[in-house]
Amino acid sequence: MFTVCKPVRKLARAAAVLATATILTACDVSSIGGGPSINTSKPVPVALLVPAGSGNSGDAELARSLENAARLAMSDLQNVQIDLRVYDTRGNSGTAATVAQQAVADGAKIIIGPVYAQAANSAGLAVLNNKVNLLSFSNNTSIAGGNVFVLGPTFENTANRLVNYAGSRGKTGTVIVHSNDAAGRLGQSAIATALSNSRVGNAGTVGYDRSQQGVINSVPTIKATVASSGADSIFLTSTTAGALPLYSQLLPEAGVSPATTQYMGLTRWDIPAQTLELPGVQGGWFALPDPSKAQAYRQRYNNTYGEAPHPISGLAYDGIAAIAALVSQGKSDALTASALTQNAGFQGVGGIFRLRPNGTNERGLAIATIQNKQVVVIDPAPQSFSGAGF
Repeated sequence: MFTVCKPVRKLARAAAVLATATILTACDVSSIGGGPSINTSKPVPVALLVPAGSGNSGDAELARSLENAARLAMSDLQNVQIDLRVYDTRGNSGTAATVAQQAVADGAKIIIGPVYAQAANSAGLAVLNNKVNLLSFSNNTSIAGGNVFVLGPTFENTANRLVNYAGSRGKTGTVIVHSNDAAGRLGQSAIATALSNSRVGNAGTVGYDRSQQGVINSVPTIKATVASSGADSIFLTSTTAGALPLYSQLLPEAGVSPATTQYMGLTRWDIPAQTLELPGVQGGWFALPDPSKAQAYRQRYNNTYGEAPHPISGLAYDGIAAIAALVSQGKSDALTASALTQNAGFQGVGGIFRLRPNGTNERGLAIATIQNKQVVVIDPAPQSFSGAGF
């Protein structure tokens, strides 16, 4: 009999992989049960939920790439057999719930996917009483908890990594600059929490409306906040497709010099590649998966399928890799919550990662900067969680 805690019953906001809603406190999976018993001497039935059938060409491409990545991972397995069954969610939460139930009826012992947060929340609820865990491709931590885990890279993980690194480099105070939308507020919260647990002080917060004028209007406030607080760094939630290019021009022009104020970013500054050309991002810090491992995955995928993988396809590989690592131990409880959240973690396409009891994850990230329009790793990704500062 499961105890259903409120966070599992929440209504997830419509959100995609990189858009999020308000954080809700997730319950500990250990409080609501474990997972199914499996026979490790036989192929383990695994369901993969992908957004095919939505009518969106982008979803079709993503679905194909996720399935390809999962099968690529399966081809790397030794002494473990996985019976992969693929189900189309049509990018719809109702369909996701229906096919999740169908997958369990078909014998699935664990579910990987779906992509979108609302669909993942619905699918997880649909199989909660079946003791089946779900590894979603979302990074929306508001759906994490119960039988739902998120595999996507989270703002919290990135913020912690960068703030801890900043502290190790002698930084004492940072100003948070965030957009006034759901993703920006979540980013601000993640950074503020990371700062509260570090040696780096929170020197103030400046929000901005997501428009060119909104960015322009915020620059004097950012400058004044940095000056009045004595902050030696600023932490931006903006993306390369959003306000980052404008801030990287306007802030230095206003006197917030990257030479004296360290710029840090919550998102990848190396995608797309033309961002590296911007003068203002030179010397900035951002986090990214282990570059050599990520590149090896992209090359292997390209060689196998004749095309580049979707940017989040590696999450499907990671899901299969984690399942296989646990099944290889030969234990019937390999897919329970306690097994999935082992502290040692797993090796994924972008380096080490582990699932946490609250349904979120931690990933071993590298810290990079941009020098002479090139990405340079200045603090390598950890190779294990022991002694890695996690």
